[in-house]
Amino acid sequence: MTEAYIYDAVRTPRGKGRKDGALHEVTSVRLSSQVLNALKDRNNLDGHAVEDVIWGNVTQVGEQGGCLARTAVLASDLDESIPGLAINRFCASGMEAVNLAANQVKGGAGEAYIAGGVEMMGRVAMGSDGAAIAVDPSVAMNTYFVPQGISADIIATEYGFTRDDADALAVESQNRAAAAWADNRFEKSIITVRDQNGLPILEHDEYMRPGTDMQALGSLKASFKDMGEVMPGFDKIALMKYPHLEAINHIHHAGNSSGIVDGSAGVLIGNAEFGKKYGLKPRARIRQTCKIGTDPTIMLTGPVPATQKILADSGMSIGDIDLFEVNEAFASVVLRFQQAFDVDPALVNVNGGSIAMGHPLGATGAIIIGTLLDELERSDKEVGLATLCIASGMGAATIIERV
Repeated sequence: MTEAYIYDAVRTPRGKGRKDGALHEVTSVRLSSQVLNALKDRNNLDGHAVEDVIWGNVTQVGEQGGCLARTAVLASDLDESIPGLAINRFCASGMEAVNLAANQVKGGAGEAYIAGGVEMMGRVAMGSDGAAIAVDPSVAMNTYFVPQGISADIIATEYGFTRDDADALAVESQNRAAAAWADNRFEKSIITVRDQNGLPILEHDEYMRPGTDMQALGSLKASFKDMGEVMPGFDKIALMKYPHLEAINHIHHAGNSSGIVDGSAGVLIGNAEFGKKYGLKPRARIRQTCKIGTDPTIMLTGPVPATQKILADSGMSIGDIDLFEVNEAFASVVLRFQQAFDVDPALVNVNGGSIAMGHPLGATGAIIIGTLLDELERSDKEVGLATLCIASGMGAATIIERV
């Protein structure tokens, strides 16, 4: 089978996902087109060089609807002959775009693709597209639906993680992200977002809170306690599914959960012939991809079975992986991953994660693949695994190997 190589990966800085955020004036289409143009210009591509643009975005309504991927192509410097495919696998949409593109290349369906995603959470609110699993009683009752924050707290309760455990991981994420920026570890991938006049809007992740400590986090109220215990009382639903738990321990809050931000990222993927044609050197090959369904109530444990599956599919063991990127949707997700595989925390999210820098839903999967590649190169390591939990009970993973 044809190998699929990563030739380049870029991302925007992540802006605060609210009206006073630096990127609030920028639409999803404009931000996506800047990523597409950066990949085209950095690699001296012809406008028609790729087979397709596969783009993840989760809330596909309003200005993020109508096959945003195709609109972004038309708004960019790519040729109009390139189609676009918008996909939604919730938080793994950007990763699924990369995985789908890689498997298209491996199967011989074109020489190259651009894949990634976008989410402007300050402009198009999360959940504004509705969700049958939440609002259709015939589905919600049968799946014991609870919101994600409750699911994160179920994980903490089921696997014994305390508020201090979660807060310590959050502090470490902030410290690592601050150190990474101070050491210019993101400079290879970061592009400056510019306004319509070409003036810079944002050059640095805006959401970060350097200097965050345990005392500051300890003062924050648990975000999901009221919706769990009072109205609408989701804890009762959770305990119907997990009767062995006496009560749900609500440990998550704004400081140890992922931030709501705006951002976009893209990855250039192609076969060997594509690289030769444009004089490009592959940086890594996409060795294996996977996706899996999991329990929809606890919902966010997907990185564990996804990692088990991708390792089995690739004939590898956890010890064969040098570095891990596990999306920090909530602290308990990463804590459970480290617990399940007895992984050294020093190898997980080396440069911080979504707790510190934010989680632009449709883009994050592509972001962490690019971050993983950069860190493999910086630290001279060979093999990395990226994985995310996914709403409604799913998981996805990608293994990359430096060339």
